[in-house]
Amino acid sequence: MIASTIVAVRWALADAWALARRGLVHWVRNPGMVAGVLAYPAVMVLLFGYVLGSAIQVAGGGDYREFLMPGMFAQTMAMGVVSTMIVVAADAAQGVTDRLRVLPVSRAAPLLGRCLADMVNGTLELAILAGCALVAGWSWHRGPAAALAAVGLLLALRLAMVWLGIWLGLGLSPQGAQAAWMPVLPVTFLSATFVSPAQLPGWLEPVAAWNPLSATVTACRDLFGNPGVAGDGWAARHALELAVAWPVVIIAVCAPLAVRRYRRLDR
Repeated sequence: MIASTIVAVRWALADAWALARRGLVHWVRNPGMVAGVLAYPAVMVLLFGYVLGSAIQVAGGGDYREFLMPGMFAQTMAMGVVSTMIVVAADAAQGVTDRLRVLPVSRAAPLLGRCLADMVNGTLELAILAGCALVAGWSWHRGPAAALAAVGLLLALRLAMVWLGIWLGLGLSPQGAQAAWMPVLPVTFLSATFVSPAQLPGWLEPVAAWNPLSATVTACRDLFGNPGVAGDGWAARHALELAVAWPVVIIAVCAPLAVRRYRRLDR
């Protein structure tokens, strides 16, 4: 029993990695997508750090670019949900998903492979953005252990967005997936990404404070030692706990829903 389980797990992981490599190869062979990933961090740092940021004050004082970058890191991880949705919806529409379902591969491999490929892409995007941030003058101030913990929270958010994107992408057309950035982008702005929730109007402050993105941003600012006052509410005081809890909850809800939707595609 144990031996057969180990063999099944190894089979699933091997198939998942093969499908992840397929996704990465397609990504590398798409020059437009690669250029977009490389250019996006530099453009966003320039636009928000230097152009718009010159008119924004940090609550509690401090350099705005130091305040901004943890928010940019988290926004990039959250916006990855759109790219996941687009790829998953395109594979389903083009019959790739159906072909994988009849091939002699592990039933778990297509979803795990998509997850692995998107996590590699997300890690690369985060590394490029961090490089741009360092050039712009951002840094961490609480040692490598705290910085690595912040990176872990950011990747946990990306993982949660991968499973959300898989679930939604399996139910959308490619056109619908491509339009998903329109509702996603305002959600990333209505958070602690660019300004502290404490600076927002009273009726918007609790909405921004309880945004899952705000928990990751606030926790990362604290771990990196960057400036910013998140507020005095419960969500602000327990940002680290929420930054761990939100991805766990999202994955716990979306992963089973994604698996269920994948299994029911032929019905």
